[in-house]
Amino acid sequence: MAPSGRKIVKAKRPAVPAPPAAGAGNDATPNSLAALAYREIRNQILRGDLPVGVSLSRRKLAGELKISVPPVMEALQRLESEGLVESKPRVGTRVRIPTRQDVEDRSLLREALEMQAARLFAERASPAEKKELLQMGRQVDQLYASCEAGVSNRDFLFSVNTYHMNLHLRIADCARCPVLRDAIEKEQVLVFNWIYETAVKRRSLASDYHARLTRVLAAGTPAEAAEAMQQHIRHGLREILDGLGQLEADDTGWR
Repeated sequence: MAPSGRKIVKAKRPAVPAPPAAGAGNDATPNSLAALAYREIRNQILRGDLPVGVSLSRRKLAGELKISVPPVMEALQRLESEGLVESKPRVGTRVRIPTRQDVEDRSLLREALEMQAARLFAERASPAEKKELLQMGRQVDQLYASCEAGVSNRDFLFSVNTYHMNLHLRIADCARCPVLRDAIEKEQVLVFNWIYETAVKRRSLASDYHARLTRVLAAGTPAEAAEAMQQHIRHGLREILDGLGQLEADDTGWR
């Protein structure tokens, strides 16, 4: 009870809606120990529980996951092949610190893929799908506003980022080009953008940042949709590059 006699009302964290499309990759053996270790370690990286640059102990990870070391080794090898972790002889394994070149290259790839997805969405999405996307855009903005208001923790931010990623995958779904959708997911352009933003703790966004994008995709021409997506992707890129540049400058013993 506050001194004035009034109750203190804490800000309530909103529920993250269930996305219409899953953003997780497809494992050939989804229930194998190596696949489970891969998903758990990957999620810890995306949550920020394993931040960029942190050393990874195979035995410690195996103990935390309550499995043997070989599946963890296999999972780390897969994560290394995808660019999420890196190893160096006589030094060890760690969560990879992205370089400026990483960010610029991934941004160009993401721009090419998602601009095309936006263009095709404007051409091919049904009225119901456009209405659905508008709702998702508003929901993403509301969820990020809650994060900025201080009512989030890592698990909540993880779920918000996952929902945000599924918004972009939903655009690709409604573009009705499975090859393009698969490229966006398999190239992990969205995952890497997530890691970049987490690494530099970039949180501040305009209150209608995603609503504006989805409005153009739902009502604009294909050219307007592609241009809106390009601006959306480029937003904050300089801030991310500067933040990662500082991480690179502080990094010793690896490069």
